[in-house]
Amino acid sequence: MCDVTPSERGNELRAWLDTGRHGSMAWLAEHVDLRTDPARLLEGARSIVMVADLYATRAASGADDVPPGHGRIARYARGDDYHRTMKKRLHAVCDALRLNHPHAGFRAFVDTAPVPERELAARAGLGWIGKHTLLIHPRLGSWLLLGGFLTTLELEPIRDAITDHCGSCTRCLDACPTDAITPYSVDSRRCISYLTIERREPIDPVFHAAIGDWLFGCDICQEVCPHNSPRDADDSQHPVAPRYGNRRGSFDLLDVLGWDADARAAALRGTAMKRATLEMWRRNAEIVRGNNGPI
Repeated sequence: MCDVTPSERGNELRAWLDTGRHGSMAWLAEHVDLRTDPARLLEGARSIVMVADLYATRAASGADDVPPGHGRIARYARGDDYHRTMKKRLHAVCDALRLNHPHAGFRAFVDTAPVPERELAARAGLGWIGKHTLLIHPRLGSWLLLGGFLTTLELEPIRDAITDHCGSCTRCLDACPTDAITPYSVDSRRCISYLTIERREPIDPVFHAAIGDWLFGCDICQEVCPHNSPRDADDSQHPVAPRYGNRRGSFDLLDVLGWDADARAAALRGTAMKRATLEMWRRNAEIVRGNNGPI
């Protein structure tokens, strides 16, 4: 839990936007006042409860083997759509709280509201923001999905933030094939996740080889992070919930290239992979096929 004081990173956000590092994600430049002051999202808000949901274990941090002729899918997108799954559970918590606090207000969010989730999660004691800009939990690593809710209830905030343990490590920076990462900042325009999931326009050929076999998203900076190392990880205490299980780690590229609208909808039903349009899937598949050589 944390209070609703304004973001301490407002100037960093504005500088990031001013230099265009959000790429074509124009909505990130909208409602900056809300993004830097979450209390504005709920009248009378006093507290924020943050949650983190594990979607992969440290034992599964290494790169997956992808069959020939297939394109790789980022781990977070392989299971059921986390937006709906987490939002449903957060709404259930809010509904239960309303029974005991009928005059209190609540607003749940998972990824889509203009809320600085990673900063709030760090303030709530769930981890620290790593050099790759993702939240890292000291025992679970960074395979985490974030969400939470604002409330007019006054709750006791966590006072002790978790210390940054990145130290002098630069593995995520060094491993990024497009040099998208500088310490504690990512240039979206160079990020494989942005290029394959968010960018609607053609992808500059300068990035094609670096995309490798990533058809949707990218996990490289997390795969190399020592805090995601399987060493000393007790995954039995933190099993992957079935809703985020490995439904599909890759897609056959020829299948994707042959999709029509109905086939795409059937293949992606219930997942967060619907974010990319049919044209984007075909574009990505052509790039990966070019990197793989003849099929």
